[in-house]
Amino acid sequence: MTTSTRAKQSGSGIAREGGLANEVLEFVWRRREVSRAEIARRTGRSRSTISEAVARLLPTGLIEEVGSGESRGGRRPILIGFRDDASTILGVDIGAAHVSVALTDLRGRILEWREENHPVRSDPHGTAALAVKLGDACLAARGPGAPDPMGIGVAVPSPVDPLSPYRILERILPAWHEFDLLGELRGHFGIPVFFDNDANLGALAEHHWGKAVGIDDFAYLKVATGIGAGLMIDGEIYRGATGVAGEIGHVAIDPRGPPCVCGNRGCLATFVGTRALVARTRTLLSDFPQSVLAGTDPDIWALEDAALADDPLALKVVDEAARNLGIVIAGVLNLMNPGSVILGGSLARLGDRLVKPLKEAVASRTLVASAAASDIRTSELGPRATALGAATHVLVAALADPSLFPGVKAR
Repeated sequence: MTTSTRAKQSGSGIAREGGLANEVLEFVWRRREVSRAEIARRTGRSRSTISEAVARLLPTGLIEEVGSGESRGGRRPILIGFRDDASTILGVDIGAAHVSVALTDLRGRILEWREENHPVRSDPHGTAALAVKLGDACLAARGPGAPDPMGIGVAVPSPVDPLSPYRILERILPAWHEFDLLGELRGHFGIPVFFDNDANLGALAEHHWGKAVGIDDFAYLKVATGIGAGLMIDGEIYRGATGVAGEIGHVAIDPRGPPCVCGNRGCLATFVGTRALVARTRTLLSDFPQSVLAGTDPDIWALEDAALADDPLALKVVDEAARNLGIVIAGVLNLMNPGSVILGGSLARLGDRLVKPLKEAVASRTLVASAAASDIRTSELGPRATALGAATHVLVAALADPSLFPGVKAR
């Protein structure tokens, strides 16, 4: 069920009475604790109007009176606080080869976490069953009396068409043709389900909890099995006309390069994606007999560990990846001039070993003003960023439409 559908069905008194209660609720959420008088000053509304809005919200349990604030010459004001523990949210990260589930509160704190590897590309039914199992495990770990989840956010490794938001692009995941992941999750949990592309949700997580807090124009790049970008413009995710904005993994950097799953050749993902990096490492093993990877069958984690230990083979592979990535990032900077570029996904844990050659590659391909205005850095949210972003997707929707919160009933 989409946000708009549920709002229409709910007939919520808050929804019907306009945006004031929405505005007040979001204001209290952002400030955490604030007086009615301060809300009135900040919103330009009368105190009586704000008091009425607060009175409508108090019975929902989302806000509460939390004590007295400092006096400005008269009586000490009563503070209104947002209850971060009023509900929970499930965030599901459907990766190319794993499923992760986070249970968060309404402040983005991860309360429970479960993750398992799985052949997602070839097994949609098993993927849905695993997401349900991990979600149930997170909820069971909270014990009796814990608040029920209010919604589920799902990150998928595919573009999401705004007109068909629950359909996964067949060209990227052919086995998922017409598979109803929405129905599987909603049928089991019985709560609203929200979908979006994994890179978009990584950007959302950064904007609320990570390196992009306070930055409204930035690009988030997820470097994992595939390569994708979440583009934040004026504080909103830019999805494009059909939802495929940010698919930089399918920008061709060598038209004569390897074939890509998208049908083109030489896409960035064929040089920098997880499989490409592992394949490149195996190709170079004979040239680096002293490498810690020699005599092994390395995977991406072994490659990253070796790079962190300054192994020359691993550093060469990372350097090549950074310079190929820099070709496309330079194009993003010249085209959009974002205030920051944040790298997420598996390779982000390499820090300066990735960022330094990347910046060098970008500097040689961008206009001075563009390069100077942009800050390239790695995310610190770690492997839980995408699932956290999925949960944040639900939270953002609920702050815009309080009828999605539990306790906000039709009048």
